[in-house]
Amino acid sequence: MDEKLYVPHWEGQAAYIIPPIMNFHNGPTGMAYNPGTALGKEWRNKFFLVEFVGNPSRSHIWSFDLKTKGASFELKSEQDILSGILPTGIRFAPDGALYIADWMNGWDTKNYGRVWKLDVAPNKNDLEAERKETERLMALDYTDQSEDKLTQFLSYPDMRIRQKAQFELANRDNKGLKAFTEAIAQKQNQLARVHGIWGIGQLARKNLERAQSLMGLLKDGDAEIVAQAAKTLGDVKYNNAGKDLISLLGHDNARVRFFAAQALGRIKDKNAIEPLLKMLETNNDEDLYLRHAGVLALSRIGEVAPIVALAKSENRSLRIAAVLVLRRLQHEQLTLFLQDQDEYIVTEAARAINDDWSIELALPSLASLLKEEKYTSEPLLRRSINAALRVGGEQELDLLINFAKRASVSSNLRGEALAAIGTWASPSVLDRVDGRYRGEINRDAIVVKQKIEKYIPDFLKDKNPDILVAAAKALSSLKIEGYNAQLAQIMKSHASPEVRSAMLAALGDLNYTKIEEAMRIGMADKDRDVRTVAVGLVTQVDLPKEKLPAIVEPIFKSGSIVEQQKMLSVLGEMPLEKSKDVLISLIKQGNNKKLSNGVILDLTEAVEATKSEELISQLGILKAHGDGLEAYTETLNGGNRRAGYQYFNTNSAGQCVRCHALGGAGGAVGPALDNIGDILSREQLLEALINPSARLSPGYGMVTVTLKDGQTVTGILEEETEDELILKTSDAEPMEIALSRIDKRQNMASGMPPMGTIMSKREIRDVIEFLANLKKN
Repeated sequence: MDEKLYVPHWEGQAAYIIPPIMNFHNGPTGMAYNPGTALGKEWRNKFFLVEFVGNPSRSHIWSFDLKTKGASFELKSEQDILSGILPTGIRFAPDGALYIADWMNGWDTKNYGRVWKLDVAPNKNDLEAERKETERLMALDYTDQSEDKLTQFLSYPDMRIRQKAQFELANRDNKGLKAFTEAIAQKQNQLARVHGIWGIGQLARKNLERAQSLMGLLKDGDAEIVAQAAKTLGDVKYNNAGKDLISLLGHDNARVRFFAAQALGRIKDKNAIEPLLKMLETNNDEDLYLRHAGVLALSRIGEVAPIVALAKSENRSLRIAAVLVLRRLQHEQLTLFLQDQDEYIVTEAARAINDDWSIELALPSLASLLKEEKYTSEPLLRRSINAALRVGGEQELDLLINFAKRASVSSNLRGEALAAIGTWASPSVLDRVDGRYRGEINRDAIVVKQKIEKYIPDFLKDKNPDILVAAAKALSSLKIEGYNAQLAQIMKSHASPEVRSAMLAALGDLNYTKIEEAMRIGMADKDRDVRTVAVGLVTQVDLPKEKLPAIVEPIFKSGSIVEQQKMLSVLGEMPLEKSKDVLISLIKQGNNKKLSNGVILDLTEAVEATKSEELISQLGILKAHGDGLEAYTETLNGGNRRAGYQYFNTNSAGQCVRCHALGGAGGAVGPALDNIGDILSREQLLEALINPSARLSPGYGMVTVTLKDGQTVTGILEEETEDELILKTSDAEPMEIALSRIDKRQNMASGMPPMGTIMSKREIRDVIEFLANLKKN
C-alpha cells in the first residue's frame, strides 16, 4: 500500500507490476458486455458493471466503453444507468434485455430476492427486429445447420451466435477448416475473419499443421487481423511462425507488436531475443503493456546471458527490462543491477531479490548496499535492512549497526535498522517488508549483544528522539542490562515524553534494581503517557498489600482516564490476595457512579480476569447485559484514539476504510467521516455501529413510508428536517413528504452490518473515541 502498487501508473511506480487502466468504482460483483444486438444501437460496444456496496441507495450499474491506447485501452466514456436497488449480478438474455439479480435490502434478506429486466424504451428499441432474430437463433440446434449457414452466422452482429457457429464448425474438422478459410478470405466483415482465425486455432490444437493457413495473415492489411493471427499462432505454439512474427516486432500497430512478442515467447524462439530487445529499446518504457509483453517473452525464452549483458547497456529501458526478466527467472545475477547508477533500477532489483519467494543467493549483495551512502530510496533501504536481518551473518550485523549510526540517514530508517537489530536473535516469521511467511529463525543472542554493546553509548547520546526510543526498545528486546543507569538518567531528564516513556518501559523489562524509584518518578511526571507507563510497572515492584491503596487511590482521585485504565489492567494481573480489597473498593465506587464511565469496561475486565466468583458477583449494574445499546454504554468513553485510527484503517474484519473515506482516501460506499464528530454525538456513533439501520445518513439509505391515505413511497433519503422527509424516487424531482402525512416509516437495512457481532467492546470504544474527535477544528 505504501508503495502505491494499486493506483494507475505514476512516475517512479514499481516496474514489475502491470498497473490498472484506472480504479473504477467499488465492489464489482458482475460485468457484462453487450453481445451486439442487445438493448439498442446506442448501447453497442458497451460494458456494464455492477457496483455493489451493500446498500441500495449507493449501489449502481454503470455503462462504459473503452478506446485503444497503444497496446492497451483507456476509458472512453461512462454512464450511471441505474441505482436504488441492490444488484449482485447481471446477464444479457436471448431477448436482448439485461437481467439483474437484486438482493433487495441486503443483509437482513435471507430467503428471497428479485430479478429485474432492464430494457430500452419502446421508442429507443431500434434493434427490435435483430433482437427477435437473435432470440430465434439462440434456440437453434446448431448441429443441424449446414456449413454454409454456419459460415453466414460468423458474420452475425451478435457475438453469441458467432461463437455458437464457430464452435460447431470446429467440431466438423475439414469441413470446418474450409468454412473458416472462406470466412477469413472475405473482406467485408472483420468479425467473421476473427472468428475464422480463432476457429482454425481450435483445429490447430488437434492438428498443428492447420496453423500454417494463418501464416499469410501476418501480412494482412488489417492490423487487428494481423494481431489475432499472431496471438493464435502463439497460443498453439506454431514454431514455424518465428521468422514472420519477428518481423512484426517493428509493426506500426502496438497491438500487433504486443501479440507478436507474446507469441514469440510462447514458441521460445531464441532468434527473437535481439529483436525483442530492439522493440523494448524503441518503446522506451512509454507503453508499459508492450514492456510487459517483451519481458514475458524473454523470460519464457529463458536465455540468461544476453539479459545479464544488459547490465552494461547505456539504455535505461533495457536495464529495467533486464531486471524484470531476471526477476521472473529468479536468477541471482540480479546482483549486477544492484551496482547500477540509476537508483530506480537498483530499487527494482532490490524488490526482485527480496519480495515474494526471494532470491536467497542474492540477499547478501542486497544487504551490502547498506554501506553505500548515496542511496535514499526508502523501498530500497528497507529491503536492504530486511536482507541483512534474513542473512544473519556477522558482516550483515555490522552493516546494520553502522547504518543505524549514520547521522545522514533519516530517523525512521535508522529506527528500522535498530528494530531489526533488536529482533536479531529471533526475527518475526513474517517478512518485515512484504509480510510473506519466512519461517522461524533462532540465533545466538550473545553474538548480537557483543556486537552492539560498544555502540550503545553512542546511540544513547543521539539527539534524535526517534533513535533514543528505538535504542531503548532494542536494549529491551536483547535484554542488555548494563546501561540501566544511563536509561534512568535519560528518563529523568529528557524533554521528550516519548523518550521518557520508552526509557521507563525498558527499565521495567531490564530488571532495574531501582525500579520502584523509577516508577515513582514516572508517576509524578507531567506527561500522562509517562505516568501510564509507570503505572504498568506496579506488578514489578514487590509492594506489600498495605501500600497498594496509597498507589491506587491518588490515580482514581486525580489521574487521567488512561492512567486509571492502566491501573485496572495491572490490578487484573496481580495476585488476588494483594488486589482484592482495592478491587472491592473500586466496584463499590462504580456501582455508586463515582467512577468515570471511561473505566467501567476496564474494571469489569479486571475483575473477570481474577476469576473470583465473589468479586464478579459484586459487579451488579456495572456489567451491561442484553443486546441493545444499553449493553454497550461502557464503550461511550475512555477509548484509545490511536487504536481506533488503526482499527479504522487496517482491521481486516471491520474493513471500515473500504466503505468510508477520510481526507479523500477510502471508499465511497458510506458517507465521508472527516467531521463526523461535529455531526453525531457519542451515543449516535454507538448506535451507528451497533444498529446501523436505525438512523440513515442523507444520500446513503433507502426509506419506505406508508402515508395516512394508504399510499406507499420508497426512495433514497436525501434530507430529513423537523417537518419533512425529502426522498429521491424514480421521478425526476425529489419528493417532499410532510411528517404529518406519514403513518409508518421503515428504514431499509443498512449496507453496514451490525458491528457488535464483529468488534469487541474495547474495539468499539476505541473507534468511538477516534470518530468523536474527527472535527473541523
